Amino acid sequence: MTAKEDIFDRLGRSAFRSRFRLGQKERAYAEAKVRDTIAAHARDFIAARLAPAHPRNDGRQTPMRGHPVFVAQHATACCCRSCLEKWHLIPPGRALSPDEQAQIVDLLMCWIDRQMTVDPRSHS
Repeated sequence: MTAKEDIFDRLGRSAFRSRFRLGQKERAYAEAKVRDTIAAHARDFIAARLAPAHPRNDGRQTPMRGHPVFVAQHATACCCRSCLEKWHLIPPGRALSPDEQAQIVDLLMCWIDRQMTVDPRSHS
């Protein structure tokens, strides 16, 4: 099992994490944008809101909806430094490396890709 498969397996067993789905607004946004644009947004959000050693408003910096990346961050436990520590074993109090940021963006985009292949009517 790859590291990515392992984290998706563990997240899938969490009642809280597994309830996240792209809503109509986020799905429409993802459908209207090129995937590379959403990935660029993910890189920007992670760099600004999660990568610093002590992010501003840590624990409250990621909205629950409004952008596919925000929903993905909550679904994958990449929303704040305490979730990163609990789920991904990335300690708080130090800046994320470029490699760690890239791995988080990859995980977010994988989650979004999976969501975009699911029929939204199956979760009504």
